[in-house]
Amino acid sequence: MIKFPDNFLWGAAASAPQTEGHSLTNGKSATTWDEWFEQNPEKFNHGQGPQDTSNVYEMYKEDVANMPRVGMNSYRTSISWARLLPDGRTLNQEAVEFYRDYFQTMLDHNVEPIVNLFHFDMPWWLMKEGGWENRKSVDDFAFYAKTAFEQFGDLVKTWSTFNEPLVHIECGYLYQFHYPAIVDFKKAVQVGYHTLMAHVCAVREFRNSGADGKIGIILNVLPAYSRSDSAEDIKAKEAADLLNTYSFLDPTVLGVIPEKLITLLKDNDLLPYVDAADNELIAKNTVDYIGINYYQPRRVKAPDNSVKKARMPSDLYESYDWPDKKINPYRGWEIYPKALYDVAMMMKDQYHNIPWFVSENGMGVADEQRFMGDDGMIDDQYRIDFMKEHLEWLHKGIEAGSNCFGYHVWTYVDCWSWLNGYRNRYGLYSVDLDNGFKRTVKKSGLWFKQLSDNNGF
Repeated sequence: MIKFPDNFLWGAAASAPQTEGHSLTNGKSATTWDEWFEQNPEKFNHGQGPQDTSNVYEMYKEDVANMPRVGMNSYRTSISWARLLPDGRTLNQEAVEFYRDYFQTMLDHNVEPIVNLFHFDMPWWLMKEGGWENRKSVDDFAFYAKTAFEQFGDLVKTWSTFNEPLVHIECGYLYQFHYPAIVDFKKAVQVGYHTLMAHVCAVREFRNSGADGKIGIILNVLPAYSRSDSAEDIKAKEAADLLNTYSFLDPTVLGVIPEKLITLLKDNDLLPYVDAADNELIAKNTVDYIGINYYQPRRVKAPDNSVKKARMPSDLYESYDWPDKKINPYRGWEIYPKALYDVAMMMKDQYHNIPWFVSENGMGVADEQRFMGDDGMIDDQYRIDFMKEHLEWLHKGIEAGSNCFGYHVWTYVDCWSWLNGYRNRYGLYSVDLDNGFKRTVKKSGLWFKQLSDNNGF
């Protein structure tokens, strides 16, 4: 029997834009997703946009009542910035009432709400002003954070500022998967820096508020794995770690931007514009905990061609296709559970053993209806096996002294996923889009209940 620490958090994660629906009603203003879907619906899987998603706005009471039935004692979701402050300043009272009842309903069912402020859903009013390219966004986000703490701080005791900030940076400014879908390494660095400062100023607002609780950030970080021990491959690994892992972990936990990262950016004419007081702000506003989202490893090698100045991350490191990999064919992602142990050791050895938790881990599979039994339940044994394998390595890390306090799956009920719509399903509950968003528990949900009840398996 593998047993986890007392009071371990067992739960799931989701986000407002991927679950709530009602994307342009009930006082909510448009986000970049609403506008992009209107401009280019052909980019979205089967025309599935952000307008409906999983209809949690109407069905949250049912969803929360079902959470203990699959063993959840905690749940991370986000607030929609565009719903709470439709123009950035004016409070939407209906949104306040919705979120307060949502969070109170969780508390009534002994489910701890862990609330995130930003999950890729940039308000359109701010995007028109440049979004994260504009330093003004830092102050706008700080005001939003302050408002959220004031409105919900009596209910929510665990906050996070951003979910996977690297994603909106890369996808929006390097790889064209998010709006504004441009390719500009220098802009991406500036967007990343403003995102970091927005996080820092939100933490400052939390400290100034005197709120009871803790605040952190959710990061998709892990050690990079190099193809070989050659000097060239190790240099590529170092660049990958600096850009993707240490860029946010070091300032948010240690209070300092790594000197090697500054040198790397300087050598490639990529340094962002900064304000004189920023270093002091970073140093004074570190986090209480870290959330780590883990799905797949990062394998790298030296670039095939050398350049004088990097214009894309691939000029510094390239992806390496490990021949022995096990793969999830639906996403094309490698399945490598041992990375969770390596993450646990990194947090212990490099980051003062700060409290951390697995804030997302999951397996997306297409056409899950194939696995439905006569009882109407989806037999997703593959998802159970995936969780077991990762939990075994996570447990090894905890046994070795890493300060991990929880494990959250992505996700609770099948949710909408950006450009992919509902192509791949991740939930412990299925959602029938053609039958009133009907929820049906999957086999993995029943297993998760046993996991939670036993605090292990």
